[in-house]
Amino acid sequence: MRVESAAEAAKISGYREALTELLFQLADDELVMGHRDSEWLGLAPDIEEDVAFSSIAQDEVGHSVYYFERLHELGETDSDRLAFDRGADRRRNAVVLERPNGDWAYTIARHFFYDVFDQIRLEALSTSGYVPLAHGVTKIRREEHYHLLHMRLWFTRLGSAGGEATERMRRAVRDLWTEIGGLFSLGDAESRLLEFGIIPIGAAELKRRWEDQVRPAFEEAKIPWPGSPAVPEIDGRKGEHTSDLERLLDSMTEVFRLDPAAKW
Repeated sequence: MRVESAAEAAKISGYREALTELLFQLADDELVMGHRDSEWLGLAPDIEEDVAFSSIAQDEVGHSVYYFERLHELGETDSDRLAFDRGADRRRNAVVLERPNGDWAYTIARHFFYDVFDQIRLEALSTSGYVPLAHGVTKIRREEHYHLLHMRLWFTRLGSAGGEATERMRRAVRDLWTEIGGLFSLGDAESRLLEFGIIPIGAAELKRRWEDQVRPAFEEAKIPWPGSPAVPEIDGRKGEHTSDLERLLDSMTEVFRLDPAAKW
């Protein structure tokens, strides 16, 4: 099904609701990841990574704004309120992304796993039947490609370095593995998203393609493959989150909450 605009989407029973769910997943993943990236500013291992993470954080937040704008076209409130004025139970990011950054190895491993997933998801969405989304992800894919190259290089470098670096990377993989499976969930809207052709592949295929791309990096980094990730107990796509997200939102929305009506 090819849908050209938000107005057309609103006329199809169930279409707008399914599309809205997916757009919140996309926006909230990027916003939360961008905020976590920004927390490294001034703390990264060297000045080059300080600059890199600043740029990547800006990209991720910019991508979230694109998705929020598509939501606004569908009748949701404006981007600022969607970003800063929603409770945790209305967020649809994967739980693994809301966890604190931990050490550098944890940050790199999580970012690498997420970037592989996001590239696969964006590739699928480039053929979405919702035309505004298919067009928008074209530019986003180009930027995310460079994020992925950057994180993959760090992942394999740390994993194969030996000593403390390898030990920390292996521990990061172990810590991430219990929740990384939450990336692939499309929540309660999956069947409708597939039915309408908003996304052409489901959670199982997203996961299969992700494993195909991540496993060679494990071999290069000389890190044992932990096995196929399980489905975690908590599903962020359904609004289920941890207290880590509450603390992240407290920090991220601090200025907005001083005067929500302020114009900047």
